[in-house]
Amino acid sequence: MIPKSVFLALGLVSVGLGALGLVLPFVPTTPFLLLAAACFARSSEKLHSRLLENRTFGPHIRRWEEDRSMSSGAKFLALFSIVAGGGIAVYRAKKVRTKVLITSLLIIPVAVILSIKTSDSKQILKKPSPLD
Repeated sequence: MIPKSVFLALGLVSVGLGALGLVLPFVPTTPFLLLAAACFARSSEKLHSRLLENRTFGPHIRRWEEDRSMSSGAKFLALFSIVAGGGIAVYRAKKVRTKVLITSLLIIPVAVILSIKTSDSKQILKKPSPLD
């Protein structure tokens, strides 16, 4: 059994890396915040709740926790980022071998994103009410 303190530390590090992703290009934010939510769910109810209550990331995290899906807008943004960043990398690469390697490595995240269920983007996920 892994101690709660390990999950707490990993969650805090993940939040930090996710925050870096907000300001640094090509550093993902969402996977780190999803990892943080999973770690906090096992270590700190208070920090888990704070992530779920965040106006920006809370709905996406709740959507993932509830039905393992992404909104169509989030999918579009993720795919656009991969194609734009990857396109720049391929364009700037000098050797054909490098261009092929970059392109083939980009297929993996694109395939993963396309395999995730798409939820109704109009669906508003709200905090669960104690009265529900």
